[in-house]
Amino acid sequence: MKTVDYYFSPMSPWTYLGHARFVDIAKRHGAAINVKPVDFGKIFPASGGLPLARRAPQRQAYRFMELKRWQKHLGVPLTLEPKFFPYDTSLATRAILAADATGPGGALRLSGAILKACWSEERNMADEAEVSKVCKEQGFEAGALIAAAKSEALQKRADALTDEAIALQVFGAPTYAVGKELFWGQDRLDFVDRALAQ
Repeated sequence: MKTVDYYFSPMSPWTYLGHARFVDIAKRHGAAINVKPVDFGKIFPASGGLPLARRAPQRQAYRFMELKRWQKHLGVPLTLEPKFFPYDTSLATRAILAADATGPGGALRLSGAILKACWSEERNMADEAEVSKVCKEQGFEAGALIAAAKSEALQKRADALTDEAIALQVFGAPTYAVGKELFWGQDRLDFVDRALAQ
């Protein structure tokens, strides 16, 4: 079975825009997805990237224009400047990792719901109560999932995945790894599709 390593931030609008399409592509090819939320607060300094607020004005303006273009092109509900962005992704990241242990598809489902909560519903995904609600809405036992998310083991797992991403030279979200080949950005999903078809 082919696999794709899926490196992303749960607050990335580009990950949100590509999430459902990526899941559909992998499903069509019978490919497994290894869900790997990582900390771009650590990846950016290692790769020369900058957080949005520190980027040059022309880069910020172009990003905003591209978001509008892609939102219109895909017809995906998207709030261009959501109320709770940026946010501390540590709890959301670890909740996704906890969901990964609940069975096939759990982490992907929760990832999509958290991304949507931020970018379509303007919910605070740094707030424990709000993350718990999203978990419950997705059919998880929210109390158990959040408790697991707070564990030292899952913090170590999150740190290890970030270190792994840095070692692989991941620098932006989302990044899809098919074998040893990296594809950065939801606008590269056609190439992911082709790679999985080979």
